[in-house]
Amino acid sequence: MKRKSHFLLLITIVFFACENKYYSVDNFPEVEKIDAHYHIYTNNNSSLEQAANDNFKLFAINTYSGGCERVVTAHQWLKELGEEKPDEFAYSATFCLDGWDDSAWVDNTISWIEQCVADGANSVKVWKNIGMEYRDKDSALIMIDDPKFDPIFEYLAKNNIPLVGHLGEPKNCWLPADEMTTKNDSGYFSRHPEYHMYLHPEFPSYEEQMAARDRMLEKNPDLVFIGCHLASLEWSVDTLAEFLDRFPNASVDMAARLGQVFYQTRDDRDKVRKFFVDYQDRLMYGTDVIDSGQEKEAFQEELHQTWLLDWEFLVTDKTMSSSLIDGDFQGLKLPKEVINKIYSENFKKWYKTF
Repeated sequence: MKRKSHFLLLITIVFFACENKYYSVDNFPEVEKIDAHYHIYTNNNSSLEQAANDNFKLFAINTYSGGCERVVTAHQWLKELGEEKPDEFAYSATFCLDGWDDSAWVDNTISWIEQCVADGANSVKVWKNIGMEYRDKDSALIMIDDPKFDPIFEYLAKNNIPLVGHLGEPKNCWLPADEMTTKNDSGYFSRHPEYHMYLHPEFPSYEEQMAARDRMLEKNPDLVFIGCHLASLEWSVDTLAEFLDRFPNASVDMAARLGQVFYQTRDDRDKVRKFFVDYQDRLMYGTDVIDSGQEKEAFQEELHQTWLLDWEFLVTDKTMSSSLIDGDFQGLKLPKEVINKIYSENFKKWYKTF
């Protein structure tokens, strides 16, 4: 009996030791977390209140998506929030392409970035309208590897200011809506046909968009680059791994691309989990949620549920389903040290904030 009791005790100890390597859903409120890709476009936001309730800090990304006036207004709101809550809130700058053909555009843009950083911004964002929308005076599409950007990226590298890049789109963007792998993509591009590249064969291909980004990074090896949305390589953890191996100064956030992670997990969980473990120092959690002053209670509940369900996928091995894809998939159940990096430590390392 003694031998059996000792054996059972040993099994119990081993079990709890193994379980102690992982978080549970119940640990959600007690673990420090950062949403590394968030948007606030209002001076009447309710995000920070919910973030405090769920033990989140927020990184708000300013984006040149609604005209230069909006960029300036949003920067002012973000500056005020950063000054009010510097331990809970950080933000990026961005710049406009207005006046691109003017000889003073580069100097003016660098001056604007200098001002934004002095105000408290920790990085600079470029958006998909570079490569998908803006043209020069000769009607040539402006790509991210255009030599005119070189002095700006050299300035960022010299001053250790990260470049945050949403360049290109999901590979689904170049497919018909009914062939897309995730429902969030088919829904988004149905609502935004101007960015559905399957409908616009006159624009650069997916491969051309990725090649332009890579050429830009090759020209700027000292530039710290954070690829938004899994660097638009969301469709394949193998391809994303190759990108991260090729560019050691690059990391990625997973904002609005967990649907593609679910899709790959459904078909090969072991491969996806191995990727997260192998590249645990290069991944950051983010949502791409936009606070534009929606009705407070409903918005906060939706935000809480988004954060909580993503946590469940990353920390448990439960069988789950999602409105983003068809079919069930199993959570990744990543070790605590991996979760801590994805949710906070990597942000602090790559952005040097908080």
